[in-house]
Amino acid sequence: MAENATLARPYARAAFEFARDAKALAGWGDLLATAAVVVTDERFAALIGSPEPGPAALAGVVLDIAGGSADEHGRNFVRLLAQNRRLALLPEIAAQFARLRAEVENTVDVEVASALPLTGEQTEQLARALTRRLNRRVRLHASVDPSLIGGAVVRAGDFVLDGSLKGRLERLAQSMTN
Repeated sequence: MAENATLARPYARAAFEFARDAKALAGWGDLLATAAVVVTDERFAALIGSPEPGPAALAGVVLDIAGGSADEHGRNFVRLLAQNRRLALLPEIAAQFARLRAEVENTVDVEVASALPLTGEQTEQLARALTRRLNRRVRLHASVDPSLIGGAVVRAGDFVLDGSLKGRLERLAQSMTN
């Protein structure tokens, strides 16, 4: 896994720098995210390791699915990855690109898992509070996890706030055993 991160880093940085200079971060982000999904599909992943089809055909499949709105530079980037037998790195390239983009745009993706669906007002209040706490613009991604029993778990990178009833019960049990 660390090797993939190392191999993907120059590709991600080059794509990011080009997209930033071209003022096309959103388009490149979409292309890389969609292409990453394509190459992780088990049917496509099986093709990556085989000698046939060749790099041009593999790039063609990825671009047919993911490259609909990509400019010629984005399409050439995917072709370059295929030619260098690096298509399998697309998920890591996309992740690194997204981190670089978030840093420049001063945004953070926040995952919120709650026991019950959040109301619109709760979502807005949480986004405002997290914006103040993290000092960044927040993109909230909410999901429901009934196993939490009550409350919510908030994750933003390394920042984790566990306000769930399940988490409290686990901490109580741990403190009682110590």
